[in-house]
Amino acid sequence: MRPISGGLPSLGRHVDVDGHRLWIHRSGTGGPAVVFLPGAGAMGLDYLLAHDRVAEFTTSVIYDRAGTGWSQDADLPRSLDEVTDELRALLRALDVPPPYVLVGHSLGGAYTLRYAQRFPDEVAALLQLEPLHPDYDDYMPERLKLAANNMADMELPEVTDDLAALARGQFESGMLDVFPDDIRGQLIDKHTSPERLLIGIREGVNVQSLLDELRAGGPMPDVPVIVLSGTAIGAEQTVFQSEENLREQIAGSQRLFEAITAATPHGEHRALADASHITIPMVRSDAVADAAHDLLSGLRAT
Repeated sequence: MRPISGGLPSLGRHVDVDGHRLWIHRSGTGGPAVVFLPGAGAMGLDYLLAHDRVAEFTTSVIYDRAGTGWSQDADLPRSLDEVTDELRALLRALDVPPPYVLVGHSLGGAYTLRYAQRFPDEVAALLQLEPLHPDYDDYMPERLKLAANNMADMELPEVTDDLAALARGQFESGMLDVFPDDIRGQLIDKHTSPERLLIGIREGVNVQSLLDELRAGGPMPDVPVIVLSGTAIGAEQTVFQSEENLREQIAGSQRLFEAITAATPHGEHRALADASHITIPMVRSDAVADAAHDLLSGLRAT
């Protein structure tokens, strides 16, 4: 196992959990605590702006899963149970008591669903940011279904200087402009480092098995759910897909998110016209914090 390279960012610290050193940053007081679960290839520090806003009214935790960000390397991909076991152990090590409001972004949304299936008494509410969901393919045209684009068959590209430069250009194109300069620089350097550049692909190659885990995982607890979606097309997305495909994907996702929230007595879908799938927590940290605040207000009123 390789050591953690590049040291720590200017915020947060390491905590030993199940044989891995995990990077965490905790702020605020009170409960229920809000816990952010990043998307594939994302890092806890990407959610700093929303975290800081949430910490004004409750405890907030951002962290890097093993093998991502500033946490210690781990074999990837991992199962939903491995990730949720690690999160549960981390929260216990931090002495952050349940229940939690879990904020899951993209792949992180699948982790929050599995946590809720396994530990229903420890989840007070779910805030989903463009979540990965087992019904995704039901709302997509054939060519855009996950089953038709199996990442397990993907050959990882070579980490070259040209690839790193392309990635750096995407991160420098504006999505992180709202961050303080020092944090922005640390994020870009880590995202485009040789050991982290392809983490998003490595984490997501087993997406089909993750969705199978959720389908077989049992019922979800009856807790409030807010889904935030982004209907804008970001420049970072057009590197990999055509605008036509992206528009169809967004339309299908909107139908999915409406169905997800309609299926629960306490569900709400909020679409954001000025954010994309990737940039919601960066450019609309206010919307993320407002949704968390609304969930907490409802919980505290009961």
